[in-house]
Amino acid sequence: MADAALIRRTAPDGTGFIRAGSGAPVLFIHGVGMNAAVWQPQIEMMKDRHDVVAIDMLGHGSSPLPPENAKLSDFADQAIALLDQLGLASVAVVGHSMGALVAQEIALRAPSRVSSIVCLNAVFRRPPAMAEAVRERAAALGGHGDPQAIAATIARWFGEPVPAGLTGAAGTARSALESVDAQGYARTYRLFARADTEHVDRLVGLAAPALFMTGSEDRNSTPAMSAAMARLAPNGQCLVLSGEKHMMTIASPEKVTHHIRAFLDGTTEVSVGTDPAFDATEFRRALGSFLTGVTIVTTIGTEGEPRGFTANSFTSVSLEPPLVLVCIAKKALGHQAFSTSRWFAINILSEAQKTESGIFASKASDKFAAVAWQSGQTGSPLIDGSVAVFDCDMEQLVDAGDHSILIGRVRDFTHNGAQPLGYCRGTYVTPGLSQEALAAAPQGTEVGAILENEGRVLFFETSDGFHELPAGRGLGTPQDARSLKGRLAAKGIGAQLGFLFAVWDDAADPSRSHVYYRGMVDAPASGDRQVRLVDIDRIAGLSIADPAVRSMLTRYVRERTEDAFGVYVGNEVEGEVRPLARPAPSAALQSGRR
Repeated sequence: MADAALIRRTAPDGTGFIRAGSGAPVLFIHGVGMNAAVWQPQIEMMKDRHDVVAIDMLGHGSSPLPPENAKLSDFADQAIALLDQLGLASVAVVGHSMGALVAQEIALRAPSRVSSIVCLNAVFRRPPAMAEAVRERAAALGGHGDPQAIAATIARWFGEPVPAGLTGAAGTARSALESVDAQGYARTYRLFARADTEHVDRLVGLAAPALFMTGSEDRNSTPAMSAAMARLAPNGQCLVLSGEKHMMTIASPEKVTHHIRAFLDGTTEVSVGTDPAFDATEFRRALGSFLTGVTIVTTIGTEGEPRGFTANSFTSVSLEPPLVLVCIAKKALGHQAFSTSRWFAINILSEAQKTESGIFASKASDKFAAVAWQSGQTGSPLIDGSVAVFDCDMEQLVDAGDHSILIGRVRDFTHNGAQPLGYCRGTYVTPGLSQEALAAAPQGTEVGAILENEGRVLFFETSDGFHELPAGRGLGTPQDARSLKGRLAAKGIGAQLGFLFAVWDDAADPSRSHVYYRGMVDAPASGDRQVRLVDIDRIAGLSIADPAVRSMLTRYVRERTEDAFGVYVGNEVEGEVRPLARPAPSAALQSGRR
């Protein structure tokens, strides 16, 4: 079969178009400066199941010019006339950028002609500064193939310089811009510059199922715009493709077309869970990044026997009435007992109860033989030594995928000042040396921090070209210029300290200690030339005077890559890395499967 892009046709009114394939009809409408041929990848990937029609908009390709003061209705009427010529009563419409505005106009003017609509990189209610910039570009349009204007457009769409992987896509866009009729381009762009508010009050009447898709890096057709349109459209959905820019239709055609086909082929909801790129293992790891407490949930079985399982899926729901919830997997051994019970209790564990947590996360036959407990008001077991307990009536059982949600109305509760047991990334977490205790440490203690911001670490560059981490005499206060907090405050740096990362003594002076934390930092003001944010993968190439700090940073880079941090204890010559905690006995702890 001949290349579909070369089978160009002309309608009686002069409209140029490409048609290929068979099946459910789809009309593609390009953006300003492009033409029907830019849909070549989509045509090739969809013609096996769709009758694909790609139109040259007025003023583009081989189509006639639009009126001097064109309206969206002029472009919509052109497309509807083509559908009439081709005998297509109803089609799905896919529009990109300006083409998305035309697609909306068709669906709003002739709803019976549109079965569904996909708006790619559409504009909607531009912010004032952005609107002014677009109007200025429209007013400054030059003659045919203006090299300066084309270069600026390519840079805006693809970056400057164009990344190596996008040179082909950029070349396709550049060829279209160089060949477009200058007058047609100018008239269309002037309309595009003012049409972003055309449908503000009309989208609520868009009856067709609508997908608004854009790229996360599209600065002119932003994710917020697509989300706003999807909220207004009665059957609207929003999808943002990570890392994509304005010309994602030709920069990542496979990805974009996959989502177009899924939507047009009857997918009723765009969901990350159905995306073939969705990684369930990584999803579980991401959920595990949430630092939680650990609980043992208990009840009494049908024969009066105590039942229980370990879970960290606990949260408060309401103060009035007092409601809490916890989740249990449907395949858990105790699911039947808990889903049919009228009562249950939630015991929040202390740092001293790791053993109890492990027992109730296991398949041990008599878990309660290893713990001291007593009955609460509801009869549910309350475990001694817990930081807090909530004795609950079953308020509601909610079906939620492969889990059930137990919502309890708290009848009685107790709590104390013990330190709770933490859980994160598959391990029990004990932060160790608290910042409060550190504040009272000897003044000679050096306290520093590895502060991260979006994959970069904060350093201070010295006058002789070395790099050092922020550190000071003691944790201190913002008013103490020699302390860590004081040094950060003096440079206007906002930081949040997290877990302890390393503690070591000077080999030459054992009375002098070094304590370093991990933490996060806001992007510092650019005025201070000593402050540097360095990409993590470039840390190895820095000049760092202190060999102990250099060694610590090498470990930091490695452990961050492995997502498994420990705490170094020793001196600058020798020591050991101790895990934050031992791994939990069972991966089932995450969702309470035991």
